[in-house]
Amino acid sequence: MADRRTAAAPARVPTEPTGAAPRAADAVVGRPHGAATGPTRTLLACGLVAGPLYIVVVVAQMLGRDGFDISRHPASLLSNGDRGWIQIANFAVSGLLFVAYAIGLRRLLTAEGGRGRGWGPLLVGVFGAGMVGAAVFSADPVDGFPPGTPGGPPTTVSVSGMLHFLVAGLAFLALVAACFVFARRFGEARRRAWAAFSTTTGALFLTGWMSIFAFPGARPANVAFAVAIGLVLVWTSLLAVRLLSPPGPG
Repeated sequence: MADRRTAAAPARVPTEPTGAAPRAADAVVGRPHGAATGPTRTLLACGLVAGPLYIVVVVAQMLGRDGFDISRHPASLLSNGDRGWIQIANFAVSGLLFVAYAIGLRRLLTAEGGRGRGWGPLLVGVFGAGMVGAAVFSADPVDGFPPGTPGGPPTTVSVSGMLHFLVAGLAFLALVAACFVFARRFGEARRRAWAAFSTTTGALFLTGWMSIFAFPGARPANVAFAVAIGLVLVWTSLLAVRLLSPPGPG
């Protein structure tokens, strides 16, 4: 006769281990998982400030520097002349803010898991380092700016000018790639609006950048490039806002 004290053991419901990283399909970009608090939020806020700071300082100089014409001169030329220190400081401070932003991204996305948690922050950090490099290596005066510079392209290029071109190119390439990395991450999280925004921003920035090589010296190409830089910097700031905010649709 069976022991009456024997009872069927209740079926155990499998649970995920405590502290397990979220599955990639469940990772939601912008949802704080406890990592976006304290220092991490401060680091992410650096990304909110960096883009607008750079844009405001450049626009202020465009309006206040004699001889500067955004349809002829890239913003990098503002590093020359008596007040060139303003743009040098702008590059340095904005670049360091982007590096801090990248550290915050790394901390948050590592906690969240999902696609791009390694490459996304790294590429943003490379962009920030490139801006710091642009502060160290100034572009050569060209096409009448600063006042007194001969018109047209320079006949020679200094070592500083070549290094500026190199670090700026690496920085731009990294930011283009970052747009597409985050587009894939948002797509995986089914944030379709943000995936489309990131893809479009990366494509427009790349197109604007390439236009100055396809049409050297053309004023529309120079303006398109300036607008593309502004657009991608707005994207970096809005991304910071998205990461600092509770998740929502889109």
